[in-house]
Amino acid sequence: MRSFQRDLSLSAVVAGFVAMLVGVTSSIVVVFQAAQALGATPAQVTSWIWSICVGTGLTSIGLSVWYRRPVLTAWATPGAAMLVSAAAGVTMPEAIGGFIVSALLITLSGMTGLFARVMDRIPQPLAAGLLGGVLARFALDAFGAMPGDPGLVGAMFLAYLFGRRFWPRYAVPGVLAVGLGVAWALGRMHLDTVDWRLGTPVWTTPEFTLRGLFGVALPLFVVTMASQNLPGVAAQRAAGYDTPVSPVIATTGLATLLLAPFGGYALNLAAITASICMSREAHEDPARRWPSAVMAGVFYLGVGLAAGAVAGLIGAFPKALVLAVAGFALLGTIGGGLGVAMADLRWREPALVTFLVTLSGLSMAGIGSAFWGVVAGAVCVAITTPRR
Repeated sequence: MRSFQRDLSLSAVVAGFVAMLVGVTSSIVVVFQAAQALGATPAQVTSWIWSICVGTGLTSIGLSVWYRRPVLTAWATPGAAMLVSAAAGVTMPEAIGGFIVSALLITLSGMTGLFARVMDRIPQPLAAGLLGGVLARFALDAFGAMPGDPGLVGAMFLAYLFGRRFWPRYAVPGVLAVGLGVAWALGRMHLDTVDWRLGTPVWTTPEFTLRGLFGVALPLFVVTMASQNLPGVAAQRAAGYDTPVSPVIATTGLATLLLAPFGGYALNLAAITASICMSREAHEDPARRWPSAVMAGVFYLGVGLAAGAVAGLIGAFPKALVLAVAGFALLGTIGGGLGVAMADLRWREPALVTFLVTLSGLSMAGIGSAFWGVVAGAVCVAITTPRR
């Protein structure tokens, strides 16, 4: 059994912080919108933030320590986006009932091994292409932010390049430090405006109706499994980790079940933020990267306990800084995924199709591009590859 103290490193702590920062700043606004679309009070909105951050923190810490692998969880951002558009006519108690039904379906998918059997049918090059497509958008956003904020993003990119040249293990910490320093020097940090209030859970008694079942539960289940857990497992496998799929999925379902009455609508395996914890920036030795996911969980718990101050924290960091840290931290993982996807000529075209469809952001029937990328790659394989 590996020791946490022995495997912990500064780079793992920073990778965990960056993963949390990216997870919170890139999606928490969507959660606010979803809660408000369902008529949530300010106390209920705070409870939603508390539940998803505490749930993410506890499951990330527990699963990573149990398996000694960087198993990072997250909340379903596409699910929150779906709630914003599908909330018309659905009351908060009905939505909570839908969260519970969706959590039960996720738990059953994990406990029966059904989702694991589906994942076992996806070839490794397609999974790598899927991962590359999911992550490449962040790199594009990082470079896309440079024209609007050339001083900040340009300095961070130079820090990344010099870091990769002279201190590769600490390249991302260097990027973060330079970004914070430049933002502070430019007067772009406004921590004095943050209202430090503790988050408290608020119970909402669920109601189980057909409107909640078909308007919330079933769409949320499909979106969470197809757009979140699917790329989450792909990220684990592309990074070379053989983490058991079924018990992890079942654990996220059970955690959602417990937190649903407080607004914890859907927890799942992370892909984008997990890739930060599974990259060489967390540690050169893959066996010593798991503390980064533990530290991310600790930071998520901190955010959950201070849920009332989350909105202020989001505004304290320049958007370009968050985009640049995420994009530059994922460059190595994107390159590795594309290398695996394109290595075998027999799989190159299906993997490329998977990558491009996923990168396109295609969304149909409320399901995101990660699912349709796998579908497109599978169709490409079925038509162009002779059956053995």
